[in-house]
Amino acid sequence: MLRDGARLVAGMDEVGRGALAGPVSVGVVVVDLATKPCPPGLTDSKLLTAAAREALVPLARSWCVAWAVGHAGPAEIDAHGIVGALRLAGRRALAQVRRTVGDVDAVLLDGKHDWLSRPSAVDLFEAFDLDPHDDVRLVDPRVRTLVKADLQCASVAAASVLAKTERDGLMTSLARQYPAFGWDQNKGYGAAAHVEALREHGPTPQHRRSWRLPERGDEGIGVPAYGDPVDVLELDPEAGLPTS
Repeated sequence: MLRDGARLVAGMDEVGRGALAGPVSVGVVVVDLATKPCPPGLTDSKLLTAAAREALVPLARSWCVAWAVGHAGPAEIDAHGIVGALRLAGRRALAQVRRTVGDVDAVLLDGKHDWLSRPSAVDLFEAFDLDPHDDVRLVDPRVRTLVKADLQCASVAAASVLAKTERDGLMTSLARQYPAFGWDQNKGYGAAAHVEALREHGPTPQHRRSWRLPERGDEGIGVPAYGDPVDVLELDPEAGLPTS
């Protein structure tokens, strides 16, 4: 994309899509033609140990032109669906890097589905309008999707590492408020201990209430059920980070 004339390209990746609790988080890492070769060992965060990811964080941050992680909380996932929440988190991340480097020219997304572009943004004027669940004003960048981009593109791999480590840290902090659910270990995903705790204690304010969460005698988990949205995290309007 840089060779095609883009001045600034943002690699982007998400974490937390399939979790039962906590936010969905989107990392963005911006590079340009002057960006040097990536730090050794940088790859898809899922292939790295927690210690390796943490060691790469300062290297990835200093390597790129700009970086950010945006979040959308459980209430936003409940209200707008996972795709809408991913879009909001991604746009929050782009808004953060815009403060440093301005608008990026293009975004490379991991996967085959473009969840970042807004369907309503068909011209320049509409690109500045807010859709019902968008609190970020941005000109929509050109988006390219690539399956396994986190294995082929260093900026996407770096974005995955930064998003994963930041979300993991947030879930570890939340685990101190809700120790029965083991979020310091399972990070909000549907591990057996987490599911059992849901059956025993019921959902917390940090759970995604629109998903069919486990109940007594209910074996299904993580299936959207369009429940009523519940206020769960008070989020910073730009980053999506909890304010307390």
